[in-house]
Amino acid sequence: MYNEFKELNKSIIQCKKCPRLVKFIKKISKEKRKQNLNEIYWAKPVTGFGNINAKLLILGLAPAAHGGTRTGRAFTGDKSGDFLFKCLYDAKITNHPFSKHLTDGLKLNSTYITNILKCVPPEDKPLTKELDNCSKYFNAEISNLKKLKVIITLGKVAFDNCFKFFKKKYKLNKKIQFKHGKTYQLPNDITLIASYHPSPRNVNTKLISEKMMANLLKKAKKISTI
Repeated sequence: MYNEFKELNKSIIQCKKCPRLVKFIKKISKEKRKQNLNEIYWAKPVTGFGNINAKLLILGLAPAAHGGTRTGRAFTGDKSGDFLFKCLYDAKITNHPFSKHLTDGLKLNSTYITNILKCVPPEDKPLTKELDNCSKYFNAEISNLKKLKVIITLGKVAFDNCFKFFKKKYKLNKKIQFKHGKTYQLPNDITLIASYHPSPRNVNTKLISEKMMANLLKKAKKISTI
């Protein structure tokens, strides 16, 4: 399984299928934020990371422009990630409450974190073609996570695209609607849990709080028995 993920991640990092996204990533890596001027940006597609024997998958939309696109790891070095990892630590899913860079010693307890789209899109709005191009990587990740029990989707786009994968693979006829905190049963005894995205906007408007997210993570932890 390790070799499968190694080859998959190598393919992701080398991918240049979406010219608009390749161009945008280059632009970001040159037009750095003031606080990151002396840093060398990752400036490539961002793979998933974590435990390849994971029972829990946390799924976002795409790397942040000055988060994952800078650091090379999903939900690392941006405010959404800061919020998420505080909550993961509270739920005893990580060994420390932050994710700063690739060598910070972060470990995930039976958990894998990735995004539907491996490159940041302009204005966080991916094109349908870009999502389609990237879907094979997400499909491979899901297929390689043999012990998966629970998927938490962060935001409606991640939720819709995750269900789209299962609907296509298992020829499902049912429809489901996004609702924060609701659970849905998928084939292979996998539970899907919908969550609001922990973006600064959602946090500042109190659409989601640390308590809400931590409770949702504890619920996922209990269902997945990690």
